[in-house]
Amino acid sequence: MVGNNFLKICLSAFLFILFFSLTGNSQERTGPSKYWIEFTDKNDSPYSISNPEAFLSEKAINRRASHGIQITIADIPVNQNYIDSIKKFGVTVKSKSKWMNGITIECADNLILEQISSISFVKNASKVQKFKSELHEESPAIPAFETIAGSSKSVFDYGYSEKQITMVNGHYLHNQGYLGQGVDIAIIDAGFIRADTMASFDSVMLQNHLLGTWDFVLGQEGVYNYHNHGTSVFSIMAGNVPGQYLGSAPRANYLLLRSEDASTEYPVEEDYWISAAEFADSAGVQVINTSLGYDNFDDATLNHVYSNLDGKTYRISRAVNMAASRGILVVVSAGNSGDDSWHYITVPADADSALTVGAVTDAGTYASFSSTGPSADGDVKPNVVGQGKGTYFVATSGVVVFGNGTSFSAPLICGLTACLWQANPEVSCMEIIDAIERSATQYNNPDSLLGFGLPDFAQANFILKGIDYNDLDRESFVNVFPSPFTDELNLELYSLDSQQVYIELFNVTGEKVYNRLQPVTFTSYNIIKLTDLQNLSAGTYLLQITTSKKTYRRKILKS
Repeated sequence: MVGNNFLKICLSAFLFILFFSLTGNSQERTGPSKYWIEFTDKNDSPYSISNPEAFLSEKAINRRASHGIQITIADIPVNQNYIDSIKKFGVTVKSKSKWMNGITIECADNLILEQISSISFVKNASKVQKFKSELHEESPAIPAFETIAGSSKSVFDYGYSEKQITMVNGHYLHNQGYLGQGVDIAIIDAGFIRADTMASFDSVMLQNHLLGTWDFVLGQEGVYNYHNHGTSVFSIMAGNVPGQYLGSAPRANYLLLRSEDASTEYPVEEDYWISAAEFADSAGVQVINTSLGYDNFDDATLNHVYSNLDGKTYRISRAVNMAASRGILVVVSAGNSGDDSWHYITVPADADSALTVGAVTDAGTYASFSSTGPSADGDVKPNVVGQGKGTYFVATSGVVVFGNGTSFSAPLICGLTACLWQANPEVSCMEIIDAIERSATQYNNPDSLLGFGLPDFAQANFILKGIDYNDLDRESFVNVFPSPFTDELNLELYSLDSQQVYIELFNVTGEKVYNRLQPVTFTSYNIIKLTDLQNLSAGTYLLQITTSKKTYRRKILKS
């Protein structure tokens, strides 16, 4: 595994807990000879919420503390004695969940299962057969051959990815330097084949933006030998091919986790996903992206049913809500069932606290394959949409291609969500989701196809910063504060162009007492801080700002 020393320590501790310290309180069949066991309690655990350093990273603890989130009994690993007791029956532990207080075991003998079910700390046992999972397989990728037009909206050369980013005003965040720096994103997927050798990920690998990897299917390091689905998802956020492609969060940090076995179709993969999400939490990530979903079982009597898509019934959906309650923003693809008889979102897209993302075309219209809402309990789903038809990404060959699926719209929105959070680090994950929804095209009239619609990340940023500004096609000098000022002054200028702005101050006699050249970038909302005004005398001044288009004047007062 690639990563820093803490992550290695965290992973070692996590795996010790995963394979030797799990608890559970129901038993469900999750595949051939695989069962979910849920325990009644966490009694006699050697861990304590008063010493979270024993089971959570410093980042995880700080994330909770910064948003006033308490560490609870659900964060504590399970009692090792429970796990040891179960293992004495000769079963193999395959996954665990401290949030769900359970483990997945492999056992072929029903008599042994009956004996396990009778143990006092095992709550109950219920059998579940093999089912069909939806990996959100996309339409075949098609190479991008058309000529790339130069961008007039951004300081960055997006190449083929320009339209999918600018249609939700993601470039407004990028232009201001918010490219995901310092934000940790976990991608939970089916594999990341060749991602370790592709040149499009050099900026991640060579600049130490890869936090680590782990395969929860096999319980070992390395995710680079299985499936290209996660690689495609990863490229939409982190890909960088100069002149041809730039992802939605190219400078974020990434944790690559495999939970889906694409060669088989068993609900144990939901348990692997929960283990991966809990590990991501323990490692301290702020954002999780998952483009996996589950609906129909091979045994039709055990299918997920729409009436249970309430964000509270299915274990994986409850885990998404648990992650959000611990300060993690979870982005989930809506699913690709819009054209089939199911047509609804899949789990965990029904999770109350998930930012569920549907798909539109490059014209912003509904993509017919995109799964529909609402959730069974009436929540707006999908929450928002992004371009998922004709979405560009970098294939494992290193060639820029395009394909269709909500698996592509989700990471597009996820990366920009990370940039938005970078710009507003003091707010909570749910405040970020609320601002994204409020910025969207259908906020006042959501529907089952697009949810709240296409978000506007410039407007979402304004909402979070308390800025009342919505004319993105016109340059404007928006505000100057405080008034009166003492030693510092803040100017808010919205600029359409990359230019040098000339700032001047004149006293009441018309004498120029201050001047400064300030660079601003394309289509950006700039807060210009003047911090060197302490030598000015108290009194009234004329502030003059000259741009390439206009001269703005305001009367200000120094106390």
